[in-house]
Amino acid sequence: MVKIAIAGGSGHIASEVIDVLAATKKHEIMILSRKEPATAETRTGVSWVKTDYSEEKQLTKILEGVHTVLSFTVAHLDPSNTVQKMLVTASIAAGVKRFAPSEWSSASLEELPWYAPKGEMREYLANINKDKKVLEYTLFQPGMLTDYVAPEGTSKHLVPPELWMDFPNRRAITLDGKEGFVTLTTMKDVANIVARAIEYTGEWPVVGGIRGTDVSMSKLLEIGIKVRGGKPWDITALKLEDVQAGNLHTSWAPTFHDPNLPQEQIDMFSKVILRGCLLSSLTKSWVVSDDFNRLFPDHKFADLEEFLAEAWAGKPRRRWQQMGSSDGI
Repeated sequence: MVKIAIAGGSGHIASEVIDVLAATKKHEIMILSRKEPATAETRTGVSWVKTDYSEEKQLTKILEGVHTVLSFTVAHLDPSNTVQKMLVTASIAAGVKRFAPSEWSSASLEELPWYAPKGEMREYLANINKDKKVLEYTLFQPGMLTDYVAPEGTSKHLVPPELWMDFPNRRAITLDGKEGFVTLTTMKDVANIVARAIEYTGEWPVVGGIRGTDVSMSKLLEIGIKVRGGKPWDITALKLEDVQAGNLHTSWAPTFHDPNLPQEQIDMFSKVILRGCLLSSLTKSWVVSDDFNRLFPDHKFADLEEFLAEAWAGKPRRRWQQMGSSDGI
């Protein structure tokens, strides 16, 4: 049993991980939050501590006795990594053994400009351990969550965002004549691997790839057409040079929803995300390594097509639901 501190613990991905950790009944879990919990905490072994992450002394005191810190902070809401750097500083001062920065997505950051803070944090942590090991850490990288192309309710907390591969409405935006690739890993697999990593007594790998299924975009579209059935898909094929130039002429487009941003920024950010997601599949930014697969070879990962076929079985055509800023691609 160890004590775990979770930063950004009210987010969708964090909540899924916390549920699995709490279900083991092996750990003391402390959620760090700027606000009080919206509802009374009922999970065994889970408590909340209020902090604004601004005072090193206070945060160090909170983290005393903590074995592992998991961060789920949102990149675009902490672009300078102020919160995460304070977490690292306080973790070292408090004697925390392990730290996981807010990754939970792609391996490469190419064509994903909104993830720039993740790159800076990687360099920051590497520099801390440059001369000697000061803090053990890993970059949990599952690629894209399979649940993002599954119907809402597949996971308890996760709300699928709007994507260019729109399973709910049977439509997609593709790159004409180009083939992209991604790794898709289910939220359940990610949470279970994190739970096993907490109990792992060996040293964490710095790069912590969690590889579900590597899949081409054409194969993913094929699976979507198969599991959704019904009317033919509306497929918009864009020229690579148009996408690179930011000319995204489509009859529809996924929208990034964030109540913390004004509408004009949401519109701009939505275009940046669509462009980046299309191009990053070509650079294989979402294709991750299998580091944790090799550490836990007995873990059976969900089969992509079987998972989606079961998730979508009997589901009607549904519109997107808005996703808050606590998670996202």
